[in-house]
Amino acid sequence: MDDVLKGRDSTWVFEADALRITPDPSKAPKLHSELGERLLPYAALADVTLTPGKRGTVVLRVLPRRGADPVATVAAGQLKESLDPNRLVLPAEKETLAEYYADEMRAAVTDGRPAERFLVAGPSAPRSFKAWDGAASFDGETVSFTWFWSGATTAKYSAGDQRYRVADLEGVEWHAPEAASGSMRLKVRGRQAVPDASKDPAAVVFGLGYGATHQSLPFAAAVLAAVPAFAPMLTGAPSPARDDTTDLILKLAELRDAGVLTEQEFQSKKAELLSRL
Repeated sequence: MDDVLKGRDSTWVFEADALRITPDPSKAPKLHSELGERLLPYAALADVTLTPGKRGTVVLRVLPRRGADPVATVAAGQLKESLDPNRLVLPAEKETLAEYYADEMRAAVTDGRPAERFLVAGPSAPRSFKAWDGAASFDGETVSFTWFWSGATTAKYSAGDQRYRVADLEGVEWHAPEAASGSMRLKVRGRQAVPDASKDPAAVVFGLGYGATHQSLPFAAAVLAAVPAFAPMLTGAPSPARDDTTDLILKLAELRDAGVLTEQEFQSKKAELLSRL
């Protein structure tokens, strides 16, 4: 396969071993634009569906294997259907063509079982967003929380601003901002989480206009995607795959510093390499 199917707000390119999804910045939801172009290897897919849509449309959707896509993993089924980045809305007259591509992708699906590692690259770093009680930033290796005096609880403000190395994290929990609620919590290794996110210095809480999905979800997915890459550091055991990846990242950094790659291109390639570990 190596063909193109253009939908209402994104374009799908069917390559030999992967599906490339490119959102249309002028039409796609903010979340899709923020995630940018995504490459989903067919090996990362569990199923493909084609269903009737609204107002004379059909919806082609790919379903990643559990644990294969950091975005789907951290979203944990909380996204509204319209925000699913893995769906393509087409005019009903393209149903036959869509069915053809659906069959082609289904034929390429080889294993629907949960994946042992991420097969899809996470969103690139650096990333940042404003929560209700503080500002969150991620540079690819460290997550930082800077508290707002107007929103942070006494417990957080007393604890002071926080910095967490990805190497010290076990995962990330994201709870969708609904109305004036929601939060993002870092799961710190060896530390018991405080039940109330508003009092947990390893969490930020969302509010009206703070922690919007299109900002906080890609942030959480970027952190989650980076966690496995740092796992070998904890045991002290050498990891050939990680050593090779580190060398490649250093070479990419040299190309960036030399002006051959832009910062965005460097971060995208770096995220892709880390996702393969």
